[in-house]
Amino acid sequence: MSNRCAVKRAATKTPEAPPANGTSEHQSLSKYIQARFEECSRSQKDVAQYIVDHLDEAAFQTAEELARRANTSSSTVVRFSQALGFEGFPELQAAAREEYRRVNAKPAKEGTPSSSAPLFSLDQNEFESALAADHLNVEETARKVSRSAVDSLIGAIVEAEKVLVAGTDQMAFFASYLRHLLMLLDLRVDVVASPSQEALSRLGRIDSTTLVIGLSAGRPHPLVVRAMKLARHRHAKTAAITDATLSEVAKLAKIKLYYSSNSPAYVRSHAALLSIIQALAYGVYAQDTAQYDDRIKAFRLK
Repeated sequence: MSNRCAVKRAATKTPEAPPANGTSEHQSLSKYIQARFEECSRSQKDVAQYIVDHLDEAAFQTAEELARRANTSSSTVVRFSQALGFEGFPELQAAAREEYRRVNAKPAKEGTPSSSAPLFSLDQNEFESALAADHLNVEETARKVSRSAVDSLIGAIVEAEKVLVAGTDQMAFFASYLRHLLMLLDLRVDVVASPSQEALSRLGRIDSTTLVIGLSAGRPHPLVVRAMKLARHRHAKTAAITDATLSEVAKLAKIKLYYSSNSPAYVRSHAALLSIIQALAYGVYAQDTAQYDDRIKAFRLK
C-alpha cells in the first residue's frame, strides 16, 4: 500500500491548492495541508508541519533543502507534493510563494514596524544572516504568542506542587535551563531528558498535582510524547513549547506556546525558545517578587 497521503489528486494543474468542499474558491496552501494532515504518512507529516510553520522557507528553498530541514528525503517531498494534487514540488512551491506574497502584502497597522525590514545590509555574510534570522524569530514569536496561553502556563507553574519538564537531545539543554531558573525560585522541578531508569521513575511519579511541560523541535521524541500521554491519562496539567503547530506534543497539551525557528544554518534556531523560557521564569517571579527574592537569597546561601 502506498504511504502517500490519502488525498485524491485534483484534476487542475494550477499551482494553487485544490479547492475545498467542491467549490471554485481555493484554500491557502497552509489551510489545505492542515486539513489533510492526519491522512499523511509519518515522514510526510514532517514535511507538512515544516511547510505550515516555515512557509517563507518552503517558498524559496529547493526540494533538497526543504527535505534536509524536515529531516526526510527529497523524494518524500516530491511524493507529498503529488499526493496533494500538484504535478511536483515546483507547483507546490509556486502555491507557497503565492500565499507568502499574499500574507506579506497585507498593510501593517499604523505604528507597527515592518517585520521584513533588514537588520543588516543586503550583502550579509553567514554570521550576519544567522543573527538576522534569530532577530526575526524572536520578533515573530513575540507577535504570535498568545497572552492567555502565557498567563495560563505561568499560573500552572505557580500552582503546581511539582513540575516535570520533558525534553531530549537538543531540547535537553533547554529543559535543564528551565529547571535551573525555576529552582532559583525554590520550586520543585524535575527533568526527563533520556530514557534512563531514573527518568522513567520520574514519569512514574506523575499525578494530578504535576504540571508536565513538553519541549520539542520538529518531530517530537517518543519519550516526550510518552510523558504527555501519561500526564493526560493521570489527569495532570500539560503544556507544550514547540516550533511545530501540528506537533503531536502540542496536540496532547492543554496549554501551547509556539516559537519560530527559521534559520539559514544547518540546524534550527532556538533563540526564540530561549527567550520564551527566560520570559516565563520572569513571569513566575513577577507573581510575588518579595517572596521570590527571599527564596533566591536563600538558594544562593546554600
